[in-house]
Amino acid sequence: MGQKEFDEALEQVKSLPAQSPEVLLNFYGLFKQATAGDVTGKRPGMLDFKGRAKYDAWVDRKGMSQENAMDEYVSLASRLLKEHGK
Repeated sequence: MGQKEFDEALEQVKSLPAQSPEVLLNFYGLFKQATAGDVTGKRPGMLDFKGRAKYDAWVDRKGMSQENAMDEYVSLASRLLKEHGK
């Protein structure tokens, strides 16, 4: 898989019905790793629950190549699209 498939998956994911926070965080972490590489910056403070969750989802992918992150994003998107008949 490559950039073209990743770009297509980014568009197709928008047509999915609402997903659980866990799935959304998986998408976020994979997207950030695929587009920006390893996490940068400091972890958000204790009261920024959403920011911390997103940061942690990205940190979980640390060391993963951008290509592998794209592939995993596309695989997750494909699986969910099939589940929802899209």
